[in-house]
Amino acid sequence: MSNLKLGVDVVGAHNLLPKDGHGSSSAIVELHFDNQKFRTTIKEKDLNPIWNESFYFNISDPSNLHNLTLDAYIYNDVKSAHSRSFLGKVSLHGTSFVPHSDSVVLHYPLEKRGVFSRVRGELGLRVYTTDDPSIKSSTPLPAPEDIQSHAQPVQNSLPSKSKSEARHTFHHLPNSNHQNQQHNSAAGVVPNHVTKYGVDEMKSEPPPPQIVRMYSGSSAQPVDYSLKETSPFLGGGQVVGGRVIRSDRTASTYDLVERMQFLFVRVVKAHDLPAMDITGSLDPYVEARIGNYKGITKHIEKQQNPAWNVVFAFSKERMQASVLEVRVKDKDLLKDDFVGLVRFDLNEVPTRVPPDSPLAPQWYRLEDKKGEKIKGELMLAVWIGTQADEAFPDAWHSDAATAIDSSAAASTLIRSKVYQAPRLWYVRVNVVEAQDLVPTEKNRFPDVYVKAQIGNQVTKTKNMQARTFNPMWNEDLLFVAAEPFEDHLILTVEDRVGPGKDEILGRVIIPLSIVEKRADDRTIHSRWFNLEKPVAVDVDQLKKDKFSSRLHLRVCLDGGYHVLDESTHYSSDLRPTAKQLWKPPIGVLELGVLNAVGLHPMKTRDGKGTSDTYCVAKYGHKWIRTRTIVDNLFPKYNEQYTWEVFDPATVLTVGVFDNSQLGGPNGKDLKIGKVRIRISTLETGRVYTHSYPLLVLHPTGVKKMGELHLAIRFSCTSLVNMMYIYSRPLLPKMHYVRPFSIMQLDMLRHQAVNIVAARLGRAEPPLRKEVVEYMSDVDSHLWSMRRSKANFSRLMSVFSGLFAIGKWFGDICLWKNPITTVLVHVLFIMLVCFPELILPTVFLYMFLIGIWNFRYRPKFPPHMNIKISQAEGAHPDELDEEFDTFPTSKSPDLVRMRYDRLRSVAGRIQTVVGDIATQGERLQSLLSWRDPRATALSVAFCLVAAIVLYVTPFQVVAGLAGIYAMRHPRFRYRLPSVPVNFFRRLPARTDCML
Repeated sequence: MSNLKLGVDVVGAHNLLPKDGHGSSSAIVELHFDNQKFRTTIKEKDLNPIWNESFYFNISDPSNLHNLTLDAYIYNDVKSAHSRSFLGKVSLHGTSFVPHSDSVVLHYPLEKRGVFSRVRGELGLRVYTTDDPSIKSSTPLPAPEDIQSHAQPVQNSLPSKSKSEARHTFHHLPNSNHQNQQHNSAAGVVPNHVTKYGVDEMKSEPPPPQIVRMYSGSSAQPVDYSLKETSPFLGGGQVVGGRVIRSDRTASTYDLVERMQFLFVRVVKAHDLPAMDITGSLDPYVEARIGNYKGITKHIEKQQNPAWNVVFAFSKERMQASVLEVRVKDKDLLKDDFVGLVRFDLNEVPTRVPPDSPLAPQWYRLEDKKGEKIKGELMLAVWIGTQADEAFPDAWHSDAATAIDSSAAASTLIRSKVYQAPRLWYVRVNVVEAQDLVPTEKNRFPDVYVKAQIGNQVTKTKNMQARTFNPMWNEDLLFVAAEPFEDHLILTVEDRVGPGKDEILGRVIIPLSIVEKRADDRTIHSRWFNLEKPVAVDVDQLKKDKFSSRLHLRVCLDGGYHVLDESTHYSSDLRPTAKQLWKPPIGVLELGVLNAVGLHPMKTRDGKGTSDTYCVAKYGHKWIRTRTIVDNLFPKYNEQYTWEVFDPATVLTVGVFDNSQLGGPNGKDLKIGKVRIRISTLETGRVYTHSYPLLVLHPTGVKKMGELHLAIRFSCTSLVNMMYIYSRPLLPKMHYVRPFSIMQLDMLRHQAVNIVAARLGRAEPPLRKEVVEYMSDVDSHLWSMRRSKANFSRLMSVFSGLFAIGKWFGDICLWKNPITTVLVHVLFIMLVCFPELILPTVFLYMFLIGIWNFRYRPKFPPHMNIKISQAEGAHPDELDEEFDTFPTSKSPDLVRMRYDRLRSVAGRIQTVVGDIATQGERLQSLLSWRDPRATALSVAFCLVAAIVLYVTPFQVVAGLAGIYAMRHPRFRYRLPSVPVNFFRRLPARTDCML
């Protein structure tokens, strides 16, 4: 029998419906799961009962857990009549069950049982799975006599193994508050890890979609900076005219990359190697050589039976020899000694294609240079495979072989890697008050404040000057923390004894691992913490002090927010921190990083310009890094990755960088360029293949650094869920129920980026801080004259339609075209006589425009546009100001202060102007087919609205609209309406901004 159990903490209910005829109810909760039934105690005459009782269900078949349902029924128990009446129920599907460490208390709105039933209120539950063997089924409390008759048949109907195990225990839980309830149920938890190249594991085997090439159709963008048509070989066939023409080769699983063949050499270990030194010792290493390429393992000191377990991958297209030599050598100070070798004819090397089993290594007898057998054996496996081979990611690659370091030990700097960004939490610290403070000077009242610190994040409350030793603040302090929690929350109470002089009165250290997590706006119960003295105190003084100083706090980890760690315009993930609030994925995004061409040299080696490049892609919590292609301005990566998509209003970012760490940490990795692709602009099931220009802004102007060739496909798993997402709020509910200020968001975003950069920088190979900051657009909010002009130009472009209508109406008034003027007059008279035709005509006109624009819908995702970004004609002085440091270093102190203040204010104005332009561009995209699903919904709505408004009297529509606009606050919701949510998800031209 499985040890896995389902734990259910019944916390309490709120605002139940009175059913006893006296304005109250006696509530009892009954839980049903996997043919087991438990009941709580009865709470007499209480519409807001608190139980804090825990139950543990045995899970008979853990593999079938996702198909099971937990039902919680609330009844009003009537003792006098030996009956009970229904108050509501909550049903939770098995996909919403998470481990105990990820669970939080959620308050679910009660559901009806039938069409005519009436319910209200909420039920607070904490549901989780646990395999802790220490949790045992215990004897239940005696059931009330009035429900014994109801409970007996249920126990008899349970399986025999459930009768003895159907027990419940009671644990004390924190009291729950019932204000501002969370009104959405927990959704299924989706695994974070997505296997590289894992296309077949992610989805079923649909018929392969047509591969469609996109065209660069922007007339405003210079041709050299536009997308280019490509016809690559993908998945064993060539893309021609939007279709894949299959070749004689078998189809590849990784159908978004070009197939590349590699010679793989796995060096496992050696046995009974001969001694080479006078002392009889041996420091062996292995050198695999083919033509001019070689790979070297690390040497192992004084070992005649060494083990390496290293894989080398030689690109077959670069091979200039037909024989592979695997040599064993002895490491010496002056010259390494030859021990023996094994030769392989490439014509006899087997070919392996997954899902074939890995090739088993074999023992090979060593030979001398003349081909005669000598002492010693080497275990090897040699085969020809592709980048689909599971040995590919961790292998040493021949295209990374340079004179710098060709050893396998240095290959960690060039390997491909999948990174998982840490899960971030907002830490909310509410400093309520302090009690019994003891200042150093007894003859004065303290001027105190509280300083809080988590790692490098430091903030403090305002100074409290009160004629008391019990100051009150009631002030919130906010931080960002990442799992696993490494830093503690440290709070110190300090006294301002003089200008620039503070004394510590006490300190509290709180581990974040014990801090309560919440997923809604429930009030966290406060706690008193004793302040520790910062220095040793005299024992006699401690005896005199009857009470110790205390600090009153409310501390929680807010899981109902999405921690913003990137620019809001280019967010790749909008899910809340708490996994219980996650919804199922709506699709899969697949990216094939093919190659780059015409890259600009970033360094000089052997007297010529070159680059050592790698690509980084970021979407959601998953970051990927391709292998570094060394000394190549036309690198071929051909690596494929997949992501789960939870929201189409997100952006995939792909960047190209030059690796500056080969040969030692010589500086920062240099940016070559990046590409942004908004998921909502991709058609479902269509493969996009493009060569994207890599544009970077320098102090001397915009510069094209090369082109990046990508293949992208977005596959939808649930069309209904994806369309439903367009009606949901863009951010989690807590961002609207308890929003942060702009200053708080900027500060928290800065801290979040620093934490993500620090964690990814500790990986192997590290993803450096400059890479994370460039991919996250950390400086997008700073002042730029060029960006301000671009936003103003976007705003004028949005209003250009209104200006054109005004000019046209002016021409009508001036009778410049008499025929048009007469027709307009006739139309105006008709609309005055029949006002009910106004709105149907407008919506029908919009519907026809949308259908007409379908022919001219964009065939490619938006890309960076130097015209829109005002980068082509930017003045050198404006660019010098944009690349200036903050604060500036170009002026004296007084000018510096004024200059920085101006830049801060101007940066906010720039953001406001950009947001206004974004709203106008979203309005334009309603019928532009930039987002095909949103435009389809908009066009369908226009048609339905035209028909409904045609058959409905205009007076009725106007009256209902006015009543709805002036409705009572009781009928208003704090969340945005469905039209607003739909509008905020529409794409804008922010994706084209440089």
